[in-house]
Amino acid sequence: MSDDVKRETQIIEPPDSDTRREFLRRGSALTGAALMSLVPDAVRQGAWAAGSDAPEKTTVKIGFIPLTDCSSVVMASVMEFDRKYGIKIVPTKEASWASVRDKLVNGELDAAHVLYGLIYGVQMGIGGSKKDMAVLMNLNHNGQAVTLSKKLHEKGVKDGATLKALMAREKREYTFAHTFPTGTHAMWIYYWLAAHGIHPFTDVKTITVPPPQMVANMRVGNMDGYCVGEPWNNRAIVDGIGFTAETTQAIWKDHPEKTLGTTAEWVQKYPNTARAMTAAIIDAGRWIDASLSNRQKTAQTVADRSYVNTDPDVILARMLGRYDNGIGRKWDEPDYMKFFNDGIVTYPWLSDGMWFMTQHRRWGLLKEEPDYLAVAKKVNRIDIYRQAAAAAKASLPKSDFRTSKLIDGVVWDGKEPKKYAGSFKIKVA
Repeated sequence: MSDDVKRETQIIEPPDSDTRREFLRRGSALTGAALMSLVPDAVRQGAWAAGSDAPEKTTVKIGFIPLTDCSSVVMASVMEFDRKYGIKIVPTKEASWASVRDKLVNGELDAAHVLYGLIYGVQMGIGGSKKDMAVLMNLNHNGQAVTLSKKLHEKGVKDGATLKALMAREKREYTFAHTFPTGTHAMWIYYWLAAHGIHPFTDVKTITVPPPQMVANMRVGNMDGYCVGEPWNNRAIVDGIGFTAETTQAIWKDHPEKTLGTTAEWVQKYPNTARAMTAAIIDAGRWIDASLSNRQKTAQTVADRSYVNTDPDVILARMLGRYDNGIGRKWDEPDYMKFFNDGIVTYPWLSDGMWFMTQHRRWGLLKEEPDYLAVAKKVNRIDIYRQAAAAAKASLPKSDFRTSKLIDGVVWDGKEPKKYAGSFKIKVA
């Protein structure tokens, strides 16, 4: 079947005759979401697939990397939340973030589970690829970590402060890995190192490694530490080769992480599909967060070879907030990976997008000061999200900005981004 949907002219009528007359009387003056509000819930599902709100594409390919935080994309498909909105989501497994970037830019993917900072990197032309991009929603908060090798622990390292002390007394090249130069994991490990007085560009060497390859590379000694999403931190502990030095929620509580990203061109061409896709994934995120049993089912599902390809228990432990750092500490984490949290997670906050640009500027990836707010308003498609949230009956915040305090005590609120970017003692001049 062609991706282009033939729009149907048949009106789906409510069963009650009085409601039917009122619907027909007012219908000629209403279209889109306003028309949908008159339709009883029992018939609304079918209406999403017809009329002026019909998705322009019935099948959408969403790329993902094997990480726990792809869960809402996967479950939107597996649990068929997508059907409610007249689309079919097809998750497609990708090998690296570079591949995701390239396939988004050239149109091989409709959208992707993708690093927040990657979208902004392409928008700003960092690293060669430049194209107008779009963040439709945030997919998750929290749930990443900084993993250090057991060999470092044998020399007394257990956190950032003891790592700094070891580096001072034992001079050699220390290597740390992230998953993409402009991505979230690069920004978290840079921020964490700098918060402990370690310059991530002059004091250590940093390399890029795809998430599923982190554990294997640490096993053969290619790096001293890395930052990645789950389950590849817990996998290193289970395999006995690494330990968790810091969770990213300790760096920034409820930090933005992966987004539902695409190109601005795609949204312009398929706005109804963008709304439908976003609404389906909002529904999936809300379902995951609704109960422990839903999280257990999610972990079992995404552990499959088709998705993350690991043991379900490795995913489940940290998905439930049950942490073991691998060197003697166990705790229940209230700020574990979240996928909805009453809509706080999924909203594409302007301040979140702006923060990544401040860090790109801090580390010299952006050579000039951008218009932070203008770029964020262009990339973060709050208009599409609001439509999707209305369809999914998700609440909206009162502001497009939120305030957070990070691990070094510095507060980010979206105000004065230029001043904020230049305020750090450790940065690229």
